[in-house]
Amino acid sequence: MNYQRFFQEAIDQLHAERRYRVFADLERIVGSFPRAIWRSGGDTKEITVWCSNDYLGMGQHPDVIAAMQNAAGCMGSGAGGTRNISGTNHPLVELEAELADLHGKEAGLVFTSGFVSNEASISTIGRLLPNCLILSDELNHSSMIEGVRRSGAEKKVFRHNDVRHLEELLRAAGRERAKLIVFESVYSMDGDIAPIAEIADLAKRYNAMTYIDEVHAVGMYGDHGGGITEREGLADRIDVIEGTLAKAFGTLGGYITGTREVIDAVRSYAPGFIFTTALPPSIAAAATASIRHLKVSGAEREAQQRQATHTKEVLSGAGLPVMPSQTHIVPVLVGDPELCKMASDRLLAVHGIYIQPINYPTVPRGTERLRITPTPFHTDGLIDGLKDALVETWTALGIPFSDMRKPGIEKSDRIIPLVVPSAGG
Repeated sequence: MNYQRFFQEAIDQLHAERRYRVFADLERIVGSFPRAIWRSGGDTKEITVWCSNDYLGMGQHPDVIAAMQNAAGCMGSGAGGTRNISGTNHPLVELEAELADLHGKEAGLVFTSGFVSNEASISTIGRLLPNCLILSDELNHSSMIEGVRRSGAEKKVFRHNDVRHLEELLRAAGRERAKLIVFESVYSMDGDIAPIAEIADLAKRYNAMTYIDEVHAVGMYGDHGGGITEREGLADRIDVIEGTLAKAFGTLGGYITGTREVIDAVRSYAPGFIFTTALPPSIAAAATASIRHLKVSGAEREAQQRQATHTKEVLSGAGLPVMPSQTHIVPVLVGDPELCKMASDRLLAVHGIYIQPINYPTVPRGTERLRITPTPFHTDGLIDGLKDALVETWTALGIPFSDMRKPGIEKSDRIIPLVVPSAGG
């Protein structure tokens, strides 16, 4: 049997569907964020990154870098193993206490990534609750879907942000059955926000637990960076708040916060926690420094919101199809996977702007887009430059502008093929 053939056919299928992903080789420049070095074919070129999830640039903050360096200098580069085998490094203890305080919860638990924290926590909670029914928003992240699947519990998927549909499912389940509602606060591809208060009301009415993913909101919203639940004064009405350290906090890892009983149960039963090496002390110390800074400083959040709003205004004013967004995420619709990849390639090669194309299965077919994430460090001049580059790219590739996008419109035949030069070209 030619085993390799099956793998090659799988890759060929991605190419045929224009879904094959190519990673840009980038080297971020501390002190010059959002500038980075793009490496290609042995050459280098300085470019501007417009799609980083380091939303506030905290990955280059001097206090965060110093905390990482100091911890590594004192305790070494690694954790030495799982927490069950090697014990818990003290910076990790401090980090979990800081996270519990951030969300007003009794306890916190840190994982090696946001994906693992969702998969391990949802699956464990769903497995420990007898005859549990999990109700999941249809646009939940893959990590949440995987957690639901691995729980072995029955699931019902409710229409995105549709509280009436959710209530129908809750009512049918009855008050006495164990129920877990899993949803996100900020949905990262569209930038919309869940009706958290209404979901919390339903959970109380129908005796359900709530689990919210705040990964695209922690650090970004609320007076102390506690996310949408803090901004709206709802954190105490949510049973489990999950978040990440890898986006606005600029480091690595995921976590959950909740009651001592829930956190201890996940700690004691989740394979994704028990059998995984702990975060190194240097990363834990850096994350704690970032959280502590953003708890008392709102300057980064204010600047980021200002620049995100300005970006939406400038791009929309140029006729670019900016999709509606309630948050810092600025999606620009392309609507075709091949054109989306071509636009990304052209922006990088011709304009020195990096925006990764977002295609199926991350978003539904026909809604392919460029997902732009302005930071406090994207100046008004950079925003104007982005607008000019996008307008040139849309024109060159024949992508419809917003006033041209009508139902049934065909792709333009004015597509100009782009041969991507080397980075030094």
